Amino acid sequence: MGRYVIKRILWLIVILIAAAVVVFTLMYLVPGDPAELLLGVEASEEVLAAKRAELGTDRPYIIQLFDYLFNVFLRFDFGNSWRYRVEVMSELGSRLPRTLIIGGFGMILNVVVGTVLGIFAATHEGKWQDSLTMVLAMVFVSAPGFWVALMCILLFAQELRWLPPSGISSWTCYIMPVVCGALGGIAINARQSRSAMLEVIRADYITTARAKGQKEKVVVRKHMLPNAMMPIITGVGGGLAHIVVGSAVLEQVFSIPGIGQYMLSGVNQRDRPVVCGCVIFFAGFTGVAMLIMDLCYAFLDPRIKAQYASGRRMR
Repeated sequence: MGRYVIKRILWLIVILIAAAVVVFTLMYLVPGDPAELLLGVEASEEVLAAKRAELGTDRPYIIQLFDYLFNVFLRFDFGNSWRYRVEVMSELGSRLPRTLIIGGFGMILNVVVGTVLGIFAATHEGKWQDSLTMVLAMVFVSAPGFWVALMCILLFAQELRWLPPSGISSWTCYIMPVVCGALGGIAINARQSRSAMLEVIRADYITTARAKGQKEKVVVRKHMLPNAMMPIITGVGGGLAHIVVGSAVLEQVFSIPGIGQYMLSGVNQRDRPVVCGCVIFFAGFTGVAMLIMDLCYAFLDPRIKAQYASGRRMR
């Protein structure tokens, strides 16, 4: 298992380097002179040349790229924001808790509510409870996240005045972003949980457990759910990455100064260090989420754990 974890961490480093190269190249190819965007078109050529030298954009692309990779992966320095002259690393650290609050609590709602709804629908297959659950899941899967957020603001903030529409002045400001961010994941997880449960609900060992007189709750909890957890974990791992990476839209709509909003402002202002730093962070977070998901596979399924321990594929 230890060798597998080390191998995945090494692959994660490769992925982070590849993500850094891709996003740096894209930002380099974006039309427009960063110095001119910062100083304005009225600036003289001498001033623009001095600004390019300060930013390092007057050097060849390959030198800029290797210099950036060296600073990020060997010195752990993401540089300073071109526009605000603030260290990107410190800004990411100050904004990270807000993004994690939205993603973490949204993930809890996703796992708990989505799994419960999926189990409820599967145990009532073909009945109105099953149909109602799947219709609601289809609606929230299809609805765009920003539209749901705007509708929640109109209803709960403007009409009912139960919650603040934006900002981070109190803990109530996080309620709507967390719920809106979790609705799509809840719907996906409910559908995934229902499908996984239906695959095991007709298995022979389930019939045997019922024939022994075990209560339905015990059958669901001890026999169905553990064997249906593998596809559920797959959806949860992807949902965790989606909630955190997709927080940019929610943070923009609800005016929450998190990493997602920081990245969007960097894109709008062509602030290369900010955009590159945020993308590398999101790539690393997604890679770690996938690693945790694979370790959960091994914890739940002894066959996978034995495969990792032996270092060879099962046949």
